[in-house]
Amino acid sequence: MIVLGIDPGYAIVGYGVVEMKNNRYRTLEHGAVTTKAGTDFNRRLEIIYDGIAQVLAQYHPDAISVEKLYFSNNKTTGIGVAEARGVILLAAQKARVPVFEYTPVQVKLAVTGYGKALKPQVMEMTRRLLCLREVPKPDDTADALAIAICHCHASGTALRQFLR
Repeated sequence: MIVLGIDPGYAIVGYGVVEMKNNRYRTLEHGAVTTKAGTDFNRRLEIIYDGIAQVLAQYHPDAISVEKLYFSNNKTTGIGVAEARGVILLAAQKARVPVFEYTPVQVKLAVTGYGKALKPQVMEMTRRLLCLREVPKPDDTADALAIAICHCHASGTALRQFLR
């Protein structure tokens, strides 16, 4: 199974392509689609769409896992992230790839076994599970890989039912 994990944003969209075979993980690619501050927002959305569509066309994943959006303090930023997330979901739909959503707590639970794990703990476990020499940068990329691992853990198991 090949999973494209995505950490949505509009300045940085982290992505990670993970293959799970025989209960082993292999990173096929990871990176980020970035847009520059000051660029027209509609153009930023186009760059995000094109970047994710390119990854989809190259790897043909079986599933996409995306972090669920939650609003904290800055609702204006949240709206921009929601719009970026919308073009990501559109790219997935046009590629006919099913999308699965996970909360940060669900990702932490799947990757570390503890739903309240700290970010450095999640990043280190992601590195270890994928046998990487170092934690990928930027952080959004490491988060996307963790989101992909979460789906790999959850798909086809009772855990998947629990994480819905």
